[in-house]
Amino acid sequence: MLKKFAYTIFLLLPGSVLANQPKDWQLGFQKSASETMDDIVWFHDYMLLPVITAITVFVLFLIAYACIRFRASKNKEASTTSHNTFIEVIWTLVPCLILIVLAVPSFKVLYSQDEIPKAEVTIKAIGYQWYWGYEYPDENIIFDSYMIEEKDLKEGQPRLLSVDNEVYVPVNKVVKVMITANDVLHAWALPSFGVKRDAVPGRINETWFKADRTGTFYGQCSELCGIKHAFMPITVNVVSQEEYNQWLEKAKVEFAKEEINNNIKLAKQIKEIN
Repeated sequence: MLKKFAYTIFLLLPGSVLANQPKDWQLGFQKSASETMDDIVWFHDYMLLPVITAITVFVLFLIAYACIRFRASKNKEASTTSHNTFIEVIWTLVPCLILIVLAVPSFKVLYSQDEIPKAEVTIKAIGYQWYWGYEYPDENIIFDSYMIEEKDLKEGQPRLLSVDNEVYVPVNKVVKVMITANDVLHAWALPSFGVKRDAVPGRINETWFKADRTGTFYGQCSELCGIKHAFMPITVNVVSQEEYNQWLEKAKVEFAKEEINNNIKLAKQIKEIN
């Protein structure tokens, strides 16, 4: 009976609730889709939140105690105490110990993000004003990715997040992303993967992810880059290896055709000159 009820609720849920994108009134993280994001969520839920909650409750208790215990009606003459060595030592050491406890798992998360495993797929993301350009260096694929205007959206496509040319990657494969910019600072961010790296002109930053499930994942530029900062989304389709291979065959024709033709024309011109 319980299973039937749960299944009914599942069917009644709107598609946006199950999508890999922000939801209305969302306060927490998007559903994790990589081991890196799992680590970030664990650190937030089981380290930061308990410590923050405990500190908040303790400070609130101290304020309430001081307001009640030392109110003017109960203390006609103010205390002249100005120092308490023991208390000063405690409120210096305890925060240091808390920071040390938090530092150990946070270093592990930071190290896992910066230590890139051997890549199985390499993508180069280039930030422009205001859209993203992508290259698959090993596959001779180059294309631009523009946001779809609201009037052109199809059913099921989220506003401000859908693009004309989406990035495709295979599931359970290490994907290295080289990130740079052509004009000003941008940032390539995908919350479900726990990925965010600045795109700096003249410099290449690197990050990586390994998606553990298929689906369409959305992100946005996360560095204030100008008037259309909010209109350069990121869409990544995680598919099976077979579907990825099919997309590669199509993309090698669609997105490399112009470059191949240019190379042929250049070769002909060189031959004619000689």
